[in-house]
Amino acid sequence: MKSAKRNPAGQRLAERLTLTVENRSGDTDVPSRADFARWARAALTGAFRTAEVSLTLVDDDEGRALNRDWRGKDYATNVLSFALNEGEAPLPGLPLIGDIVFATGVVAREAAEQNKALDAHYAHLTVHGMLHLQGYDHVDDDEAEAMEALESVILARLGYADPYAEEAV
Repeated sequence: MKSAKRNPAGQRLAERLTLTVENRSGDTDVPSRADFARWARAALTGAFRTAEVSLTLVDDDEGRALNRDWRGKDYATNVLSFALNEGEAPLPGLPLIGDIVFATGVVAREAAEQNKALDAHYAHLTVHGMLHLQGYDHVDDDEAEAMEALESVILARLGYADPYAEEAV
């Protein structure tokens, strides 16, 4: 008998991930759909057997408008997540459904400022966004610590450095 495939956090992989990727940003230096799919699948927890996720890459102006309209914050942020069941417990048997939006200019600037490879930063933000879709948050310190620890485990298993590790001085 074959064992079930596991995500990088050691949990069973979703049976099906439907992922659409739309690049409205005009940027050409963005990861491939295959990369986004690998990162998104790795971040799915055991609560969801199937997932339908839309990833959209936008310019910073559109990112700012979305952040302002949906979060009341008038600046472009790196990633936004919109879960269909936002704030509610997942319904058993239903797929995870949601949208993740990247402001490509912000992502590129952050990667450069943090001396990170662009794909490593997109991998981190994809994992971060997928965890938000599944109800993880970082509103308080305990939630942030748990979410960051899970992100670090998933990224390590994908072969990326811990995004929260302090650089040696």
